[in-house]
Amino acid sequence: MARVHRHPEHHLVERIGLRAAVLGANDGILSTASLIVGVAAAAATKNAVLVAGVAGLVAGAMSMATGEYVSVSSQSDTERADLARERSELRDNVEFEKEELAQSYVKRGLKPSLAREVAQQLMAKDALTTHAREELGISEITTARPVQAALTSALTFSVGAALPLLMVVISPISAIVPIVSAASLGFLALLGAIGARAGGANVLRATARVTFWGALAMALTAGIGKVFGTVI
Repeated sequence: MARVHRHPEHHLVERIGLRAAVLGANDGILSTASLIVGVAAAAATKNAVLVAGVAGLVAGAMSMATGEYVSVSSQSDTERADLARERSELRDNVEFEKEELAQSYVKRGLKPSLAREVAQQLMAKDALTTHAREELGISEITTARPVQAALTSALTFSVGAALPLLMVVISPISAIVPIVSAASLGFLALLGAIGARAGGANVLRATARVTFWGALAMALTAGIGKVFGTVI
């Protein structure tokens, strides 16, 4: 009998968490670096730049966490409502639900007799989980977790925001704008490449895109800081 050879399979969906973390760090770098460059361009003191950067880090992290928590909580509420409705339907009309599941397998290419057998066996094991996965698209890996999402967003944003802040600490006041800008663009390019690699996208295109928009954002805030600093 021929031996079945196992081979490792790597799927990009497994890297979605990494890609989301990279995007969160990108947000932290870009928003904080832009704020720092704008304040520094207004001829502020180094302490003022640091205070603005730290305030931007805290505000941004809290904003990310709050927004993510509210968004994912809404998704979680919807999932719970759908599951409650599905549980009720399984209790009141199980045969209809079984036929509905079988028809979904027929549409995927199974013969009707086989589809009904598969539906019967899966529902005998765990009817609600089966219908949640097949009908609603809800599984353990996709279930909304508001607290986890909020903490992850806040953490990744904070890590990204800490990088331009570190550049402020080690830079002389006269060179904060060019050093923070250059370093932040380098960080953005690196994370853009990592995110593209994790998502299976074109690395060069993704890196160029995030670098361009990062440079534009910092140029705009530097210009605004320069104008207001001169006027004031």
